[in-house]
Amino acid sequence: MNTSTKTTADVSSSSDIQHLHTVLALQKTAYQNNPLASAKERIERLARLKTVLVKYQDQFAEAINHDYGNRSIGETKIGELLTCLEHIHYYSKHLRGWMRPSKRHISILHQPAKGWVQYQPLGVIGIMAPWNYPLLLSVGPLICALAAGNHAMIKISSASANFGQVLQQALAEAFPAELVSVINGGGVISDTFCRLAFDKLVFTGSTTVGKIVMAAAAENLVPVILELGGKSPAIVHSSMSISVVAQRIAVGKLWNAGQSCVATDYLFLPRGKTEEFIEAFKAFALEMYPELAENQDYTSIVNEKQYSRLQGYLENARQNGAQLIEINPHDEDLGPVRKIAPTLVTQVTPDMALMQNEIFGPILPIMEYDQIDEVIEFINQRPRPLALYYFDFDTARADSLARRTHSGHFGQNSVLTHVAQDDLPFGGIGASGMGKYHGPEGFFSLSHERSMMSKPKLYSLKFVLPPFNKPLHKLISKWLLH
Repeated sequence: MNTSTKTTADVSSSSDIQHLHTVLALQKTAYQNNPLASAKERIERLARLKTVLVKYQDQFAEAINHDYGNRSIGETKIGELLTCLEHIHYYSKHLRGWMRPSKRHISILHQPAKGWVQYQPLGVIGIMAPWNYPLLLSVGPLICALAAGNHAMIKISSASANFGQVLQQALAEAFPAELVSVINGGGVISDTFCRLAFDKLVFTGSTTVGKIVMAAAAENLVPVILELGGKSPAIVHSSMSISVVAQRIAVGKLWNAGQSCVATDYLFLPRGKTEEFIEAFKAFALEMYPELAENQDYTSIVNEKQYSRLQGYLENARQNGAQLIEINPHDEDLGPVRKIAPTLVTQVTPDMALMQNEIFGPILPIMEYDQIDEVIEFINQRPRPLALYYFDFDTARADSLARRTHSGHFGQNSVLTHVAQDDLPFGGIGASGMGKYHGPEGFFSLSHERSMMSKPKLYSLKFVLPPFNKPLHKLISKWLLH
């Protein structure tokens, strides 16, 4: 066999790689030809995006449903599409104000002069979206990028192949490739994408892959926004109604079958409250999902790899003495539809696999505590989470706990929904990520804060130039250097 002969796969990979570089060059050239899009242009681009999102909403939902095996249409339209439409309205309303130069103070030594900050687009933004919320986590960063005047290339997860094709069609209808382009595929395409010389890269995914992406981006000194995961805890104060807590936890944990980076990953209850919580959680789970296998509102696990991973966590917990409470009222066989019943896990120990790894499924470990200080110490000894949820209507106690912990978000008496809030920044800290988007932070994170300074004809610095024995130098020494 002639080893110099290229296979079809080699040629295809080479072509895919070349396509990525071609699109990036096209976008960079287009940006240079119009490096400061006006507010009117940006708002018009957002309006075009809204038009295709609304037009293709059913196709988006069906494509994501197909990629999952079963993904609730309601979850897609409410949790993803509606949130994107609200973000578009928010950015269209506020971007003119954010674009205005920000006046800054000039010190007395450098007067007369004017100083200000001008907010420029960065250029071309790379966006790497995950499979769990493929519409929200691709279009969400795109909205920020367009509001800030940038161009964008969006890489869709290979696990969202059907959605990726629909998004590519929709955005090609709204924008030329030199402004917005969608890239589908995995393997060498993903590897190449995160090594492109973007002006900034937004990645959403696991902490493990985030490290790889950051290292790849560093080859071209590309700054990154990393939206990662981690284990987001919930803590319940003894004063709280367990029924209230169970309902809110159930909604957040079972939405998208727990496949949310900000879902409650484990729960701390006051000692003796577990059985009451289990019964209340069961009641709300059954109210939302009276059956599972054929219930189109209860989402499947996205693929066999993720399904097997979760089953492995459950088996590891079982073998190590945990008690598993499955909420499957009709004892349905869920394997063929790749669903996992809502499962509460008690008698949990920190060394179990489900306490060592982000769960990303409808499984909730429960631990009990005696003193809140024990919980704070437990959380602070571990990587900083993307979200921390605290259930207590006492604001002073909540503020105290917030001051003693770190997390990307702190939620009092609510879970999950902060991601959909227009005016709140979204992002992690430490192992759960770096950088923010959504809110004003989304605009400023994807803008260059360019310092500007202008001096008139009078050049006052000449009075302080050497030799350093002038009367003014004595005044500086007496009044400023002390």
